[in-house]
Amino acid sequence: MSIGDAAGIDFATARGRSWPSVRQFNVFLANRMGALLDLVRSFESTQVPIVSLMVIETSDCAIIRLVLGDYERGYEVLMAAKYPFTESDLLVVKLPDNNKPLLTITKALLSGEVDLNYIYPLMIGIGPMGNTALAIHVNDAEVAANVLQSRGLTLFGEDDLKDDLN
Repeated sequence: MSIGDAAGIDFATARGRSWPSVRQFNVFLANRMGALLDLVRSFESTQVPIVSLMVIETSDCAIIRLVLGDYERGYEVLMAAKYPFTESDLLVVKLPDNNKPLLTITKALLSGEVDLNYIYPLMIGIGPMGNTALAIHVNDAEVAANVLQSRGLTLFGEDDLKDDLN
């Protein structure tokens, strides 16, 4: 069995899904002064851009949710720095060009009976028009992707993030 670029395996087969998604890192940090600064420096010093960041703080630890411009290089940075982390898949949806974009997205998800776990904005524009987008975590990404796309909403994948940062 061949592995790699010459293997002829397309993206949907390799990742086990047919919808665009973005991987998020969930980094666990001690809740101490300067911990977030150290994490951010790890990426800034290696030219791996932080595309989006959300902090969930508790009394003894913090979970930092990160979307990076280059998943593979970001993974290497986290491993080299020995940060404890997990990964999860997100959908990144372009804000629709109407006067109620959040209503449009949330109504679409409700119509598909999709539970929205959390949502946060990306800090960069995506595509040639610099589109604003939201990262969303849902209980059923496949259903959510189908519902959002059937409503004419645009989803972005990791390659879209990479393309905009080069």
